[in-house]
Amino acid sequence: MRAMIGTVAYLAVVFATEANAAGIEGQWARGDGNAKVRIASCGSDICATNTWIKPGTPSEKTGDRLVMTIKPGADGNYTGNAFDPQRNLTYRITVTVNGDRMATRGCIAVGLLCKSVDWTRIH
Repeated sequence: MRAMIGTVAYLAVVFATEANAAGIEGQWARGDGNAKVRIASCGSDICATNTWIKPGTPSEKTGDRLVMTIKPGADGNYTGNAFDPQRNLTYRITVTVNGDRMATRGCIAVGLLCKSVDWTRIH
């Protein structure tokens, strides 16, 4: 009986670790190769902070932050709002995490102007 409880406890830890590894938090590289970000909790929100910007990339710098008020949904989907304090803009944002891949889509002007970006997790 103790062996079974130990096995169940071990599997619970393994599955919890795998679920966290597949979550939104961590280091990500933008698909165009121009930026890397660290996504982590910041208070009750989640922040994406630029950790590296390709030299010569206009209007972005290391340390810029996007503050996301998002809620997790099913299958690695997150939805909510994102605030960019550098540009004083708020976006409606959808984030989809699938293992080491992430896709973001942010929209302003009631969804009339949208941009999608693909990301790869950095290990």
